[in-house]
Amino acid sequence: MSTYLYLILNLGSLSIPLLYSIFEKKFHFIQYIKIAFISILLVAIPFLVWDAFFTSIGVWGFNSDYHLSLLILNMPIEEWMFFFCIPYACLFTHEVLKYYFPNYKLSKQNTIIISVFLLLLTSTLLIFNIGKWYTTVNFVCFILLMVYSLKKQVKVLQEYLPSFLIILIPFFIVNGVLTGTGIDNPVVWYNDSENMGVRLFTIPFEDIFYAFNMLFSIQLLFNFLKNESDV
Repeated sequence: MSTYLYLILNLGSLSIPLLYSIFEKKFHFIQYIKIAFISILLVAIPFLVWDAFFTSIGVWGFNSDYHLSLLILNMPIEEWMFFFCIPYACLFTHEVLKYYFPNYKLSKQNTIIISVFLLLLTSTLLIFNIGKWYTTVNFVCFILLMVYSLKKQVKVLQEYLPSFLIILIPFFIVNGVLTGTGIDNPVVWYNDSENMGVRLFTIPFEDIFYAFNMLFSIQLLFNFLKNESDV
């Protein structure tokens, strides 16, 4: 069973959102499946390149006890699936929250305050950890994404930041297992010399910003393509 753990985590994360997308008629997210897939794919490409490069230089790696033997660029097939299954579940979660709770968002002022605080935090941490691969690349990407969003996408941030707090709940569960919570060894191991070495339970602190970089980028693309299709 342990060999299928990573696969089970992927399919388990995808199953409920996908089934709900198909059979729930009021919200009916399945109508956006094409633009959802395009958005996820376009963001998955650079993240998979990033992933493969970090795997090749030992920033992180995978425990063969918990995944299938099929490897592509030294990454298990489940790692490739991760960049489609998890983003779909998170995109779906945000869109459901927007649909059923349209007022579940921050004020513009609070959005700016939180965003500036996060920029100051990541910039400071970056200065003291520059050169550590995971910290450096992750925080540089976050800073660029957040600066762009404050200039062009504040309304989207107002909606997305509260949703991201909800998304972090399943994130901590899935990523916690992947990084070793409740199992003998981590599914995905990290070289702590290439990050700050700060863990939230078993999860590297940088993973939260990595998740935001990926998921918010997908959301921005999805919003753009959805608006274009509605014209």
